Amino acid sequence: MSDDFNFSAPSFEPVGALAGLARSLRDLGLLERAGRFERRGTPIARAAVDGAALRAARVKRPSRTSPEWQEGLLHSSADVRDFVADLKKQLAQWSDRDD
Repeated sequence: MSDDFNFSAPSFEPVGALAGLARSLRDLGLLERAGRFERRGTPIARAAVDGAALRAARVKRPSRTSPEWQEGLLHSSADVRDFVADLKKQLAQWSDRDD
């Protein structure tokens, strides 16, 4: 038996990952509207396919007038999971007065 194992990670499919990300964000209670995900009418996150990756962003603090976005590229399923986990923590920290 050979000790050479040539395993490679499954290829990242951004379109499928976007659908999964949207589902995860809806599970967090966010509503999708025109590529943005909102809570009580306040933009919280956005995501779109950008070549072979996802361009995703979340707000630093909820703001209805001019949200300040923290943007990044998600290149793998692990990046998508980390983005959702980070957003979930932020949603728990923001109170109703932040909306």
